[in-house]
Amino acid sequence: MNPDPASLDRLHDVVAPAPAPWWPPAPGWCWVLGALAVAFLFLAVRFFLQWQRDRYRREALLAWRRHEALLHHPDSRAEGLTGMAELLKRAALSAWPRERVASLTGARWLAFLDETGGTTGFSNGSGALLENAAYDPRGVSALDASRVRAAPELARDWLENHRAGGAV
Repeated sequence: MNPDPASLDRLHDVVAPAPAPWWPPAPGWCWVLGALAVAFLFLAVRFFLQWQRDRYRREALLAWRRHEALLHHPDSRAEGLTGMAELLKRAALSAWPRERVASLTGARWLAFLDETGGTTGFSNGSGALLENAAYDPRGVSALDASRVRAAPELARDWLENHRAGGAV
């Protein structure tokens, strides 16, 4: 070996260090994963609470299907419309405070349904048929099927799309 420090005999290959292990992660990744876990938990709880708040809506839509089946026969048409009128009132009582909804009848009730459902079909359309069916069920069986068909669709739309504004 040559004692000269600048000699080419002393050269050797560069040794690369071993790659950094992927586990355990750096502390920054622990913070990111923790924040993602908290966000996921927050969204899961929020989704669950909303799902629970809309329980009355799901149950009302199931009951709507039962009442809608009664409308296909002229003999049970009054019973179906009366049931839908009751269903709308029960759903409204579940979504809004009792003091606001329980005393509403007639034009004020129909205006409330229009306001909360974003429609005009209750006050100015076939939705009034639901209110009339509750008080005069004998007059409903004389109505033609085309007029009766629009009222349940309006009730279903309200049940699906109303904006609840009160305590549940």
